[in-house]
Amino acid sequence: MDRNVTSDTVEVLPQHKFDVRSLETYLNQHLPGFGAVPRAVLTVTQYRSGQSNPTFFLQKGSQAYVLRKKPPGSLLPKAHKIDREFKVQKALSAIGFPVPKPLLYCSNAAVIGTEFYVMEHVQGRIFRDFSIPGVSPAERAAIYVSAIETLAWLHSLNVKSLQLDGYGIGVGYCKRQVSTWTKQYLASAHQDIPAMDRLSKWLMENLPDNDNEECLIHGDFKLDNIVFHPKESRVIAVLDWELSTFGHPLSDLAHLSLFYFWPRTLPMINGGSHIQENTGIPLMEELISIYCRRRGIDPDLPNWNFFMALSFFKLAGIAQGVYSRYLLGNNSSEDSFLTANTVQPLAETGIQLSKRAFRTVLPQVDPKNQLFAQTRRGQEVLAKVKQFMRQHIFPAEKEVAEYYAQNENSVEKWKHPLVIEKLKEMAKAEGLWNMFLPAVSGLSQLDYALIAEETGKCFFAPDVFNCQAPDTGNMEVLHMYGSEQQKQQWLEPLLRGDITSSFCMTEPNVSSSDATNMECSIQRDGDSYIVNGKKWWSSGEHKQHSMILVPMDTPGVEMIRPLSVFGYMDNIHGGHWEIHFNHVRVPATNLILGEGRGFEISQGRLGPGRIHHCMRSVGLAERILQIMCERAMQREAFKKKLYEHEVVAHWIAESRIAIEEIRLLTLKAAHSIDTLGSAAARKEIAMIKVAAPKAVCKIADRAIQVHGGAGVSQDFPLANMYAIIRTLRLADGPDEVHLSSVAKMELQEQAKQLMARM
Repeated sequence: MDRNVTSDTVEVLPQHKFDVRSLETYLNQHLPGFGAVPRAVLTVTQYRSGQSNPTFFLQKGSQAYVLRKKPPGSLLPKAHKIDREFKVQKALSAIGFPVPKPLLYCSNAAVIGTEFYVMEHVQGRIFRDFSIPGVSPAERAAIYVSAIETLAWLHSLNVKSLQLDGYGIGVGYCKRQVSTWTKQYLASAHQDIPAMDRLSKWLMENLPDNDNEECLIHGDFKLDNIVFHPKESRVIAVLDWELSTFGHPLSDLAHLSLFYFWPRTLPMINGGSHIQENTGIPLMEELISIYCRRRGIDPDLPNWNFFMALSFFKLAGIAQGVYSRYLLGNNSSEDSFLTANTVQPLAETGIQLSKRAFRTVLPQVDPKNQLFAQTRRGQEVLAKVKQFMRQHIFPAEKEVAEYYAQNENSVEKWKHPLVIEKLKEMAKAEGLWNMFLPAVSGLSQLDYALIAEETGKCFFAPDVFNCQAPDTGNMEVLHMYGSEQQKQQWLEPLLRGDITSSFCMTEPNVSSSDATNMECSIQRDGDSYIVNGKKWWSSGEHKQHSMILVPMDTPGVEMIRPLSVFGYMDNIHGGHWEIHFNHVRVPATNLILGEGRGFEISQGRLGPGRIHHCMRSVGLAERILQIMCERAMQREAFKKKLYEHEVVAHWIAESRIAIEEIRLLTLKAAHSIDTLGSAAARKEIAMIKVAAPKAVCKIADRAIQVHGGAGVSQDFPLANMYAIIRTLRLADGPDEVHLSSVAKMELQEQAKQLMARM
């Protein structure tokens, strides 16, 4: 739900009322921009959610803020330290981690009765129900994946660079947690609960040996403390940093995972069904795998039973504290009295988990069944894509082909026919959108390899799913290297499908496979860069180059002519053009990452973006083989069906063998990217970029031969398919460049092996 909607806020509760006029006077004096609309009336409502520090929504004209304060009355020791929340959010905001920007801290309790701070209001979706109803299984999975990747990002931060001196002591965190929550529980206990005493004792006696990790941890990392983008499955803010400190990162990971083991006797927090009952939500082991891969650690986590038991003990302690504050009359939630009945079941669940022998690694797939296994989510998305292709895309092929044939000599040829626009809306509604980008889709490269193969069977299918080149590569670049301004201005519209993009690198006057030949220049001029040069096609990269964003309507950008591929125009993707940049001035903020870092950017996106063509090529090969077989079974020559001629039969068999070979090499490259990273997978990437287009070219050539003269005519798609696949042997870099790279890496590996044997 949107954090901004009125259903999420109520009139300020009686126990939390404060002097609004006093607050407004203070903010007018101390918060820049607050008094910009002097006649506007400040309204204050209170968020329903939150069992700890009361939180309020401030509205003054078009301006919106969030205020967080201490609760009134007697408080537990070391609790409700909102100055710590402000401090950590300020540090994280400064480095670009997604948190609401803190704006003002007030230590003067005389203003509204307690200390408080004000932060920016982040508009987005907060999912109170952890089963996330009302969205597709694909989006549900992507939401959880985005959350776990954000957690891995948090735990990967260098704590020394955050300048949070004195914020916490990481070493001995687990022991301190058990001790602290035991004291908190005893200080607020309203009755004797033996399960809490037993769990506290077990935890203290089974502390992990490696209790010396020092990461910045959130302390209460769960779905309802995260704001997601209004339309995308992307984290834009993490909230409620009250319990954050330096400590063991697995405590956060376990806290996010405790809902997999939620007691059946208890309703879920904030209502809703148990998450195990909802399709699309990844398995706990899948989330752990993603988390560990992002952090570069072994997914076979030691002491997982301790961290799960600690999470339930901690949550039971929090529930006890909530009920205690209810009895004191200073809690911020209307239904906090219900927490009294949750303490014992939570503690008993913790005891059960303490005895459980966990294995956090996904079970290995029997290689006899599948060599490269998709995740459960990958399988679900692939099944949906296949169904969508059968029901909607393949039946539309004729209509799309007729549109482009009818508009061959019209400017309309550069537009999408209406049927494609309708299909795009349908695909977006199904959650089959931006599947190429793991941060959005939650899919691994291996997952996407098989999905992209399916979309490669139809020339316009990638556009329907917003997975078309060159936009995919450009979106990857902006996602990994773009500034927040660049992401907002360019990445978000690309992800929505509102705009498209191009990539200009190859130049007409030089051999562009050698990037040192580049002649196009950019020169700094004050707050701008001046771009001069000529570009066509795309290929190559080098460390001395830079990447910059140039809007197509910028003065000086001249569209010279469209370029055909073997006489075919690539209308569906906007075509290929020769473009001249004549003293084109663009803001310096359009430069990506920094001057001279173009090669670094290219290397960063080298793997995923550059094997997408190979992934789709496998699907194209399958479609070509299907067309070849249909022709061989229908036509006769010399009183025999074509397939009965041995040479044609051999072509069919050799094509099937070739497809299986390039599919396995594609999957191996994708798997290597997932498990080792793009840099370590360079050899596999280079090999498949040679093998895939060469193999598919050969298969297309055989299919054309089986069709005879019809194969090179417009009556069949084979000639166009051949043109497309033959271009890939240049578009992703010449075969010769990749072969040289493979040879160099092979020789280096052989030399190392030789030295090891000596």
